[in-house]
Parts: sequence; structure tokens; C-alpha cells
Amino acid sequence: MASKRLAAVDTARCVACGCCVKVCPRRAICISNGYYASVDPALCVGCGKCEKECPACIISMNVREAAEGGMA
Repeated sequence: MASKRLAAVDTARCVACGCCVKVCPRRAICISNGYYASVDPALCVGCGKCEKECPACIISMNVREAAEGGMA
């Protein structure tokens, strides 16, 4: 069963430092267009490591919607 949590990035405040990318065990986060981090819902397991590592505190763990992948 997939995780019920999914990382979400506040892209308006993200500075693309890459800290979240380095700690993601599934490589679900990448830097998009060189400006902000984005999360691939199909790869995110909701572990929360990115949220804890983010120095700007702009990553949150949200309830995964059924349409976001992984939930049946």
C-alpha cells in the first residue's frame, strides 16, 4: 500500500538550494527550470525527509489524493 502522505513544495518561495533533492531516498524531487523544486507524486513515498531538511521550511507533507498516484 502506498503512503497516505505526499510532499508539496511552495514553489513561489523555493530558492532551488537542492537540500531536499539530496535527501530524497526515491529521487522524487528535482529542481525544475533551475528555479524551484518539484515533486513527482508517483515516486514520493511520503517519508518527510525533505520537509525536515528544507532550510526555508517551504516543504509540507499533505494528505495524498487518490488521483495523485499510488492510492487505490
